Amino acid sequence: MNVQNIYDLLDAVAPFETQEPYDNSGLLVGSPSQEVTGILFALDVTDSVIQEAVSLGANLIVTHHPLMFDPIRRLTDETFEGRLILRLARENISLIASHTCLDQAPGGINDALAECCALLDVEGEGFVRVGTLPQAMRAGELKEYLAAALNTEVRLMGDPDIQVSRLGLCSGAGGSEWESAVSLGAQAFLSGEVKHHLALAMAGSGVPCFECGHFATEQPGIFALADALQSALNQVQYTLGIYKTKTGAYPA
Repeated sequence: MNVQNIYDLLDAVAPFETQEPYDNSGLLVGSPSQEVTGILFALDVTDSVIQEAVSLGANLIVTHHPLMFDPIRRLTDETFEGRLILRLARENISLIASHTCLDQAPGGINDALAECCALLDVEGEGFVRVGTLPQAMRAGELKEYLAAALNTEVRLMGDPDIQVSRLGLCSGAGGSEWESAVSLGAQAFLSGEVKHHLALAMAGSGVPCFECGHFATEQPGIFALADALQSALNQVQYTLGIYKTKTGAYPA
């Protein structure tokens, strides 16, 4: 099983051609013909994640966020990103990123987030998902519910006494999608990061907003991709080490 074979299996789950024009998903470092000894899934590439891959004997890392998101003109160890790319090359580790294609995909980042929140009757449009909570609750209660469900700190912006039964969401920096969620029947909105002016607009429109952190809203989705790949390998009866990172959002 080589890198190209894994790329093709990932592409079947979240087609790389569906990524947004500004994105940089796909095989970013390495060779398609490299034989894969193990795969580590992580939200981001960091030194700690690379070290984790080395210790596991994994020579392919699959992340949600890509490197080289913005074009680079030189590759040196004078920048954080440059050091990561050079280290991947030195360690003979390939890198595949599945970013906006996975955000939108069925079973991808936003569906995984909806599942973490135990939403029912989920419907979607692009990056947005809207579903029904297991029971209606006030926004203040929903804040605590989401904190427990996502194991994170949650910031509520808006009236804590508004009753909510339908919750909309868009992971990561998805605050701008709140109106799309409302058009699908959302009474409140969840994202990882929300700009101040958007939070004001939501609160002013009677839509409580929950800011839950980029990492907490997207980590479940990259692990869901790991599960999907494991399932695909099981179907072809191929044994390969699939690992989920134990590294946190901001490793020391």
